[in-house]
Amino acid sequence: MADAGQNFTDMFKKFGEQLKVPSFDMTKIMEHQQKNLEAMTKSWQAVAGGASEIAQKQRAIFEAAMKDMAEMAQAYKPGGSPQDAMAKQAEFAKKAMEAAIANTRDIAELVQKSSTEAFKIVQDRMKESYEEIRSTIEKKT
Repeated sequence: MADAGQNFTDMFKKFGEQLKVPSFDMTKIMEHQQKNLEAMTKSWQAVAGGASEIAQKQRAIFEAAMKDMAEMAQAYKPGGSPQDAMAKQAEFAKKAMEAAIANTRDIAELVQKSSTEAFKIVQDRMKESYEEIRSTIEKKT
C-alpha cells in the first residue's frame, strides 16, 4: 500500500518534470496564505467594529427618541385651543423627521466607513500578493 502511494508521488513528480513545472517553495506558499488569513481577519474586525458602532448609534437614537417622547408627554396639557395642539404636534413631527433623516445619514456613513475599510484591507492584500508573485516569477527568470 505504501508503494502505491510512493509510486503515485513519483509518477506525479515525473509528470511535473516532463512538463517542466517549476518547483514550489512551500514555506513561501504558507507565508503567503498566512498573510491572506491575517488580511481577512483584519477585514472581519473592521466589519465587526462597524457593526458595533452602528449598534451604539441605534441605541443612542432610541434613547433620544424616548427622551423626546417623555418631554412631549410632560409638556402636554389638556385643554387649550385645537390650533395650539396641532402646532405642538406639527413641531414634534418636524423634529422627529429631521432627527430620523440625520440618524439615517449617520448610520449610512458608518456602514460605508466600515465597508470601505474592510474592502481596502482586502484590496491592499491583493496588491501585495500580486507583487509577491510577480517578484517571485522575476527572480526565477
